[in-house]
Amino acid sequence: MPFAFPQISFGVADFFDILATAALAYYLLLLIRGTRAVPILFGILVLVAVLVAANVFHLLVLATVLQFVLLGTALTLPIVFQPELRRFLEQLGRGGMLARREAAAEAVSLEDSVTSLARAAVILSRNRIGALIAIEGATGLREFVESGTRLDARLSVELLLAVFTPRSPLHDGAVIVRGNLLEAAGCFLPLSENVFTDSHLGTRHRAAIGLTEQTDAIVLIISEQSGAISLARLGKLSRELDDETRLRSVLLACCRAARGSRPARPARRRVRFGRRSLRPESAAPSASEAANPSA
Repeated sequence: MPFAFPQISFGVADFFDILATAALAYYLLLLIRGTRAVPILFGILVLVAVLVAANVFHLLVLATVLQFVLLGTALTLPIVFQPELRRFLEQLGRGGMLARREAAAEAVSLEDSVTSLARAAVILSRNRIGALIAIEGATGLREFVESGTRLDARLSVELLLAVFTPRSPLHDGAVIVRGNLLEAAGCFLPLSENVFTDSHLGTRHRAAIGLTEQTDAIVLIISEQSGAISLARLGKLSRELDDETRLRSVLLACCRAARGSRPARPARRRVRFGRRSLRPESAAPSASEAANPSA
């Protein structure tokens, strides 16, 4: 008896059905790109893969436990993805899903971006101007970007100084940096709820620790009271980074570590600079200033 292939009918309605489904999946991926939803989805996929393997190898206990875990995860998905769902509905109502995405500026090396951040931090520290600078890692910070004013401007020392000038309308809050772009300013960051956090830390330090507890971002903090420069990463705070050379080395090592490269070992030398006037030529300290901190 010859084998008979089933008859498959494919019409215009089926074509538009597949096209609409693919477009919906594409815009959903664009929606969650650059947010914390991406690693969460990868975690769910890992659980599904382990469940499939457990069923194949007849691991009944593990398969049963994973089924309950996935069931509980499915019930909590609307809560976990609340920011993404809200953004999707807002864009759908404004018709913004079909809008063209703004092109990024020219890429610059990681060293140039880190140098600009270190120079700006030292100038702000000398003038006792408080600042909070979040550097995006592998985990996107789009939900925090939307809490502030979107800039999408080329990162530079002058731009950072202008944003954190005390009379600037954007100085109160954090700036978020992604690569060579200053994405937004005046952003709100989550405060750390760790009971073991030092009670003497101010709001800037608690916000920096809170963001690094939830993401892999690197946050620079300049104290308004003392002018001290600190760095938060992975929920921990590093201090005594007032030397521009050391700050640049630590920042470069942290950024490379976030990208999976081999981090450099920062020096342990601490140098304090005196208070200087806010001018571009004081961004890079001279060799005599580094040798004589009291000058």
